[in-house]
Amino acid sequence: MTSDTQPAIRPIAHGPQEGEATWFLGALVIAKADTVSTGGRVAVLEHRAPRGAGSPLHIHRREDEWFYVLEGQLTFWVDGDLIVADAGTFVYGPRSIPHTFSVSSDEAHFLLVTEPAGFDAFVREVGMPAERRQIPPPTSAPPDVERLTRIAAGYGIEIIGPPGIPA
Repeated sequence: MTSDTQPAIRPIAHGPQEGEATWFLGALVIAKADTVSTGGRVAVLEHRAPRGAGSPLHIHRREDEWFYVLEGQLTFWVDGDLIVADAGTFVYGPRSIPHTFSVSSDEAHFLLVTEPAGFDAFVREVGMPAERRQIPPPTSAPPDVERLTRIAAGYGIEIIGPPGIPA
């Protein structure tokens, strides 16, 4: 413990295949840094996802988030603006701004960072431990929107629309 009763934060170093792996909304998500390891400061989540994977239209009330596309292409809708993000693109979404994204290439590899942390716990609760470190097999059933909305609300996330880019 530090003098202000906060737990000491330890350095983190995860290699390419290291970190807790979760299947979440059609993607493989590997936690590189989470609420526990950073004392709630930041979460860094590596994603590998197939074409069409993404999020419902939503608003974060507690955290800012940013994306960095490593491979492939994502399409974002952020507060009415359409952003096509190829590899090397950085997209920042401050809290309280409606947004969504979708993978628009065959596959994409990207980082999602939230500050403060907490979104990682949402991923864990909604997702399931990955059986293997690869994109999960496709499912025929869409996610349970009522369950997703209820759980999201507990993390300060307001789901306001379906997955996909608004027309």
